[in-house]
Amino acid sequence: MNEKHIVASFDRDLEGIQAAVMKMGGLVEEALRNAVSALETRDMELAANVRVGDRVIDEMDLEIKTDAAKLLALRSPTAVDLRTVLSVMDISSHLERCGDLAKNIAKRTLATVEFQDISGTLSAARRMGNFVEIMIRDSLDAYIQRDVEKAREIIERDAEADQIYNTLFRSLLTHMMEDHRNIAFGMHLHFIAKNIERVGDHATGIAEQAIYLVTGELPDDDRPKEDRTALGHLDTTA
Repeated sequence: MNEKHIVASFDRDLEGIQAAVMKMGGLVEEALRNAVSALETRDMELAANVRVGDRVIDEMDLEIKTDAAKLLALRSPTAVDLRTVLSVMDISSHLERCGDLAKNIAKRTLATVEFQDISGTLSAARRMGNFVEIMIRDSLDAYIQRDVEKAREIIERDAEADQIYNTLFRSLLTHMMEDHRNIAFGMHLHFIAKNIERVGDHATGIAEQAIYLVTGELPDDDRPKEDRTALGHLDTTA
């Protein structure tokens, strides 16, 4: 009976940290959605709320990793249970980074308010944000459902996210070359678009963890990256 109690307790703990990471994922989706909405609508209060809300995401990441580390230390899980704990820790890191990227978008939004939109580029950035938000949601669904095929489809979707980013970048570059008054706004929006594109990269990382959980192996990292922009190397964490 004691052994059964220990196993049941471990299962509850494992389910608890998985539930926590799903809750964290919901907060990240909301943060990204609000960040791109604030960008398009010039809602500075909403942008400020995204920045403040990132603290909650950071705290959840720390709590999840602490709980997962305790499970590793006290329970010494093996096989699929070990993979579950390790994958939760990795997914938490991806989500924490997505929260940071949403915060970066919100910070840049505060800097764009004085500029006029350039031919609908703000709505294009919002559509891109919606695309990668769905990638995050679907990757978490693939993980919780242990759906390898869905996870692989999400990984393939990353190339489309890169293409959307490239199209927006080329549009911004054209407008900046045609009129120097568009340069400041164009640069801000480029950094925002790059942050959104990187959220897509983290969504693929979560999908890879779904595959790892089921198969015990990470997929080969042979996905062609479609980001071919001249500014793709610039740091977007500011």
